[in-house]
Amino acid sequence: MKRFSAILLAAGLILCASAGGGDPATPTPLGAQATTPAPAITSNEGKEATPMAESAAMIPLPPVKTTGAMPLEDSLARRRSAREFSALPITLEEAGQLLWAAQGVTDPQRGYRTAPSAGALFPLEVYLVAGKVEGLPAGVYTYDPRRHGLKCVATGDKRADLCRVALDQDPVRKAAVDIVIAAVVARTEAKYGSRAERYVHMEVGHAGQNVLLQAVARGLGAVPIGAFDDKDVKRVLGLPPSEDPFYIIPIGPVR
Repeated sequence: MKRFSAILLAAGLILCASAGGGDPATPTPLGAQATTPAPAITSNEGKEATPMAESAAMIPLPPVKTTGAMPLEDSLARRRSAREFSALPITLEEAGQLLWAAQGVTDPQRGYRTAPSAGALFPLEVYLVAGKVEGLPAGVYTYDPRRHGLKCVATGDKRADLCRVALDQDPVRKAAVDIVIAAVVARTEAKYGSRAERYVHMEVGHAGQNVLLQAVARGLGAVPIGAFDDKDVKRVLGLPPSEDPFYIIPIGPVR
């Protein structure tokens, strides 16, 4: 595992240096999702950084574990919001497991994921705001469910910036990582019209609960955060215009 982390660390450094389940019977192919041009990343000081390359290198995550020592019933019984975190990091394997819990592919042939999606349209986009992850440089990463990997979209530790635009809620800054769930409502709206926003909110809830329960199963603390300035979160993370943030989940070892 140490050798794997070392390889990933080298890949992440190179990448960041260059960066500047649905349940319907007929799911939409995963490759058919809409694409948008890579946005320019803007800092809190308003200085525009170099735009990300459209085909940024993929950082592979460790293989997913689909069995564990803690039964689901125990995870449900033990789930609590944790707002005090230690200074310890999480492992790259733990980060990957948490991201997989949010939107991981569970059936490559049919494209189903860990959370249900209306019409299998999969509007959610999941981001890892990494501060303390073994083998991964601090930065903002987008999760690719199809390849179970990460792409760096912004370099540097953004937890403090994200905390400021989340009404200065300390868990956002102190947790080892923040998982941010965003969504492209238009993907669902194309089929379901005015019902789309409701369906997307439901999907965010499904994914968020998956993450919270996975954190419990791995002995980590987590807390759901819903109070933040949407526009400023988009600016801090460099989200495309089509994406809106819905959820911030700080996660890390507890004291």
